[in-house]
Amino acid sequence: MRIKRGPWIFIALLVSLSLPGFAVRAAEPNSQQIKMAACNQQAGGKKGDERKAFMSDCLKHKPAAEETQQDKMKRCNHEASGKTGDERKAFMSQCLKKAGG
Repeated sequence: MRIKRGPWIFIALLVSLSLPGFAVRAAEPNSQQIKMAACNQQAGGKKGDERKAFMSDCLKHKPAAEETQQDKMKRCNHEASGKTGDERKAFMSQCLKKAGG
């Protein structure tokens, strides 16, 4: 019984080409590592229990959620009260372009 080499060579080639992709992904820091580095930098010269408490608090905090388009529209609409016509259009345009207010 003879084994065909063609499929095995193809499989070996696919595996060898996919391995570098896994190595690159493993080297990239994940969100927890990024958060840890940022908190560590903010901790500065704190030591002992003060540092532990700071790091614990810092790592628990989640970044503020980005304002949705609907929330932005509500906020801008509220801020535009009293404006009319072209003035309102110009204000709304600028307000909606701003990032987060």
